Formats: sequence, C-alpha cells, structure tokens
Amino acid sequence: MTPVRQRRPLVPRFLIAIAVVLVVAALHFEIDRWFGDNSAFLPFTLAVLVVVLWVGTRPALLATFLALLLGIGFSGRYDSSPAATAFAALTFGILSGGIIFLANRIGRSSRRAAREARKANENHLRSILSTVPEAMIVIDEAGAILSFSTTAETLFGHRQEEVLGRNIRMLMPSPDKDNHDGYIARYLRTGERHIIGSVRTVFAQRKDFSIFPVELSVGEAVGEDGRRIFTGFIRDLTERRHTEEKLASLQAELIHVSRVGAMGAMASTLAHELNQPITAVVNYVEGVRDILQRPNGARLDMPVVLDALDDAAREALRAGTILRHLRDFVARGEVEKSVEALPQLVREAADFGLMGAREKGVDCSFDLSPEATPVLVDKVQIQQVLINLIRNATEAMVDRPERQLSITTAPDPHPGFVRVSISDTGPGVAPEVARQLFSAFVSTKTKGMGLGLSICRTIIEANGGRIWMEPRKNGGTLFHFTLMRANMDGQAERDS
Repeated sequence: MTPVRQRRPLVPRFLIAIAVVLVVAALHFEIDRWFGDNSAFLPFTLAVLVVVLWVGTRPALLATFLALLLGIGFSGRYDSSPAATAFAALTFGILSGGIIFLANRIGRSSRRAAREARKANENHLRSILSTVPEAMIVIDEAGAILSFSTTAETLFGHRQEEVLGRNIRMLMPSPDKDNHDGYIARYLRTGERHIIGSVRTVFAQRKDFSIFPVELSVGEAVGEDGRRIFTGFIRDLTERRHTEEKLASLQAELIHVSRVGAMGAMASTLAHELNQPITAVVNYVEGVRDILQRPNGARLDMPVVLDALDDAAREALRAGTILRHLRDFVARGEVEKSVEALPQLVREAADFGLMGAREKGVDCSFDLSPEATPVLVDKVQIQQVLINLIRNATEAMVDRPERQLSITTAPDPHPGFVRVSISDTGPGVAPEVARQLFSAFVSTKTKGMGLGLSICRTIIEANGGRIWMEPRKNGGTLFHFTLMRANMDGQAERDS
C-alpha cells in the first residue's frame, strides 16, 4: 500500500504567505536602520525565502507579487527616481524568481528521490510478503482493510482491489462478524488485550462463503499521527483439521472396538458367574414342580418343598450379589473435582466437538452468561459430556435444511447450580425413545451402541448434577444438564 503524503490545504498556505509579507512590511521601518535607505525591496527577499521554504512555491509567487506592490509603495518614502525604483523592483523580481525556481527544483528532486526510495521499499516489502506462507492483512482503527497480501488473495479468493477500504468483517462468519467492531472499540477504550500479542484458533470465511479454521496472530503499530494499525498473520488450518479428524475418527473406532471387546468380556464373565446360581435355581424349582405333580394319593413332603424353595431363593440372591459386585466394579472411580471457568471449559470442548461441523454447514452460536461461572466439576469428564452432545447434535442435522446449533449457559432456578443447554434443529427424538433415552443400549442412531447418553448421565450425576432432554419449540432437540456452582473457597455453593 502506498502511503499518501499529507499536505496542508492551499488556502491556509496562501494566508500564511500573506501574513509573512505583512509582518515584514510592519517591521520595515525597523529594518531600515539595519540596511539604510533604498531598502524598499530587500527586506521582502527574506519574506519570500521564508514562505517558499515553509509553505511552497505557489504561495511564494503570491508573496512575491504582494511584496512588489508594497515595495513600490515604500519607494515613495525615498528620494528614488522612477527608473531606480523600476530597476530595484526588477532586481527583486528576478532574485525572488530565482529563489522560487531553485526551491521548486530542489523540492521536485527530493520528492522524486523519496518516491523512488518509497517505491523500492514497497517492492522489496511486497516481494517478501508474497513469499511468506501466512496471509497478512492490515486494518485501521475502524476495521477498514489497508493491505491484503498475495497469500491472503489466494487463501480468501478476493483480489486486493476488491477488499481495500472495506471492513474486515467480510472475512468472518457469525458470531465474530457481528461482534468485531465492538471488540476494536472496547480495546481502544480500555486498552485491554484479548487477541493482540497472542495466537488463537478462529474461523474465517472465503469469497464463496465457505468457512475454514485458521490460526490468527495480531500485532499493533502506532503511526506518527497517533493512529493505530493492526496487522494480522493468518495460517490455514484446514489440512491440520482434516488430519485431526482422521485421527479422531480412528480413535473413535478404536474406542468402539474396545467397548465391544469389553462388552464381550463382561458378557462372558456374567455367563460364567451366573451359570451356577441360575442352574441351581432352575433345578430347585423343577424339583418342587415334580413333587407338586405327584398323584393325588401320594403324600406331599412339605419340608422338602420348603427347603428347595429356600435354596432357590438363596441362589437367586447370590446371582443378584454377583451382578451388584460387577456393577460396583465397573462404576468404581474417584471424581477429581476442581474449580473451573465454565465459558472456557465450554469453548475448549466445542473446539473438539465442532471439528468438521462448519464444513458441513452447521452454524454454531454461543451465549455464555458471565453469571454462570465458576463451577466445581471434573473438567475432563464434563468436556466428554459436551463433546458427545455436540457431536450427536451435529450428526442429527446432517440431512436437515436448517443446521443451527446453540450452546448456552445460565444460572439454574435451583440455587447453587448452573445450567448448560445444547439445542439443535435436527429431526427430534420419538416419544417412545425419549422416555428411555438415557438408558443403556438405547440409541437413535442406526449404528449406535446406546451407551453415550447413559455414560453422560452417569458422569453428570457423579458431578452432582442432572441431565434431561426436551423437544425444541420450533423442531429439534434441547438437552440440559446442571453443574454445581463453586464459591470463592472452591466448594460447592449449596454446601457452603
């Protein structure tokens, strides 16, 4: 970008020239003492020199003309002949013209040299920026684009001429597009930095309105006029995200296989451990049945029947004990709670849960209340719940025309709790499935195992909250779960 040289408007420069000549004229009588008689024009030579150096050649021409008129007027004070006055005026005109001519030539040469040096620097800078792998964009305090590198043109699909002077919002998706001007205004007002000087992962929007992840770092500079400019370096993370998605998909597949293996091992264990008590129960019951089916004349041996029923009950209780011990073994584990900032926890989980979602046309919005934080939770477990719910919502909207995902946090009506809500515009959940949605082996997916939401419920309840689902007003599904709010001492508020 070529900077524009700022010059004073022409009218004020003419006024300055007139003022300088009038000041010299006012001092003319004092100057006579220094130069003696016949000095009608000589003092004005100094005025012309000051004007040409201060405000330029055209005001100097005006100063020369005005000085000639005043010089001729001052010549009446001396005993000079008209010929001498004319010669002095001519001499003054030639001298002033020479000063103006030399000043103009020097000024043009210096400006030409400055332009050539500036152009060389710009070409050098442009050659450097064209080879930098990151896109570079420069904006001013109002968010207007001042510079758009070659890499930025390739990355966003816009030519530099199309974006110069336009607001940087055009390169952002919602909600950043709607909030960016407010971010700049807040920084200019408070000086509090959120992005400047750090590296963050955000989403950008190409000319074709496709959305992609980028790594953004922003620097700040202050010009000679005190105005700030902001330089952003942008790196495309699309390939990295594709790699992460492949790894995540592979990891999910491995987890799926391990779950199936674990279920198989658990089934084998159950079959082995329950085989004996169930077989004993069956044998005792069949024995009692045989006794009861004897002919009417046969004597009924009640003690034997009662003993058999007692033994059957005992074996049934033994089977229940085996199941209870196995359940306790599976559910065993300590919940490591800590005080966490809920907005940060939600956004970190959303970064993972939304991988690939924007490319599928899912538009996600956040409404994270500053009053719904901090919370006392096991961070990793709660993020697992969020990731699972976000991915479920994203998958539910794949074939829907409207794909709106909303994540909100707010204080819960029950004191000491906050509520996290995730809504989607998917097809919703059938009523018969909704009644047992959080039970094990119940799934709305054709290939789902039905364990995700059951595990979510276990985690939320272990963290002291509850989870439930309800239909969204305009179609879709709305999941809620509550978490315990933490006080300043790191304890749950309801216990404080």
